[in-house]
Amino acid sequence: MPALITGASSGIGLELARICAAHEHDVVLVARRADALQALARELEGAGVRAHAIVSDLAAPGAVAALAERVRQLGLEVDILVNNAGYGTFGRFAETPLDGELAMIQVNIIVLTELTKRLLPPMIARGRGRILNLASTAAFVPGPLMAVYYATKAYVLSFSEAIGEELKGTGVSVTALCPGPTASGFQARAHIEESKLVAGRKLPTSREVAEAGYRAMMAGTPIAIPGLLNKLTAFAPRVTPRRVMPGIVRRMQELRNS
Repeated sequence: MPALITGASSGIGLELARICAAHEHDVVLVARRADALQALARELEGAGVRAHAIVSDLAAPGAVAALAERVRQLGLEVDILVNNAGYGTFGRFAETPLDGELAMIQVNIIVLTELTKRLLPPMIARGRGRILNLASTAAFVPGPLMAVYYATKAYVLSFSEAIGEELKGTGVSVTALCPGPTASGFQARAHIEESKLVAGRKLPTSREVAEAGYRAMMAGTPIAIPGLLNKLTAFAPRVTPRRVMPGIVRRMQELRNS
């Protein structure tokens, strides 16, 4: 079962690529960083699988269509799709740059949706396939100070659950992986290293999250939430008045000493 992984050059995506290769899946690695991607491809080929590195800025117009065409030209039947590419930004919505948030919506939502749309029908035709979409515990609550990011992850979770239901009986399943804060490059890019949610905490590694995601994906589990604290976070909105949740999340998101 060949696997295509977006955002494969670092963090959870990189570890998912390594895990797929360890389970003897040929891999298509997609990311913007050419050097890191080529190094990973060489590493995985050394483990005995075929690794195709495709350098792509998926946010660019036409990038997903070009990626799907490249996969077709390689003659690959992608049976595992890992929609891992994505990022977040921090700040008050009225003050954060519009271009950055539109680009985030493009990567976190539009790219994921389009790539799934393009690769899913052949999976159904073959009667087999696994899709792993990177959501987050952010999907379960509103997120003041990261409003757009949290909203994109709510979309990913809802989308994954909905099409997973549509796909019952086809041999194809969809899993939404919902990690909490993870030791990866995400916090630095989002500028939240000093938020109360992250600072001073021992975070799970990207490898630990990736292993949980791979297991859930191969088992066809609809939602995977690694870690007890993250499960409690996802459960909290069920027992907390909705009007109270934004304030709770905001206090968690605020920077220390702010």
